[in-house]
Amino acid sequence: MWTALVNPSLVDEAGTLRPGTALDVGSGEGADARWLADQGWQVTAVDISRVAIDRAAQLDSPSDPDERHEIRWLHTDLTVDEVPGSFALISAHYFPIPQAHRAVAEKLVAAVTPGGTLLVVAHDESGIRAHGIDPGDYVQPADYAALLDDSWSIVTHETRPRARPAGSPASGQRHMLDVILRAQRKP
Repeated sequence: MWTALVNPSLVDEAGTLRPGTALDVGSGEGADARWLADQGWQVTAVDISRVAIDRAAQLDSPSDPDERHEIRWLHTDLTVDEVPGSFALISAHYFPIPQAHRAVAEKLVAAVTPGGTLLVVAHDESGIRAHGIDPGDYVQPADYAALLDDSWSIVTHETRPRARPAGSPASGQRHMLDVILRAQRKP
């Protein structure tokens, strides 16, 4: 389910980065994309759900043109479509990629520009297992890390307690830990 609140890990990990071009992967209704745009990023937001992209574009079209974000909203299936460009930041929060489509992760890694950042956030494997899902069936942050060669440096790769976005209800939280991978491609 989507939320209108930015993911706290995005704020923590990307809040000090110099704005440039950004790709929000699995953007949902666009809270992360709008936050990035507010920080000065030129954002492309992609989601496989036409409903999500339509809602995001509608939410981003207030009657006052001064309140609109400059975000490119794309209905995209990365299992068959190419990544729509190269980006200084690629952010993928809770974007489940089946191992059968591991090439999607490879495409995302390849689309980060020199000096750019890859940010992947996923549910901790113990939380996934608790819901009867085998985390091995999906590409995990460690799998992304294994794709990185010596042209990358890992800035963050850790498990953290999940912070609820400010203003979110305490009830309904299904997992307690996130795995965060932030890597920077060398210039």
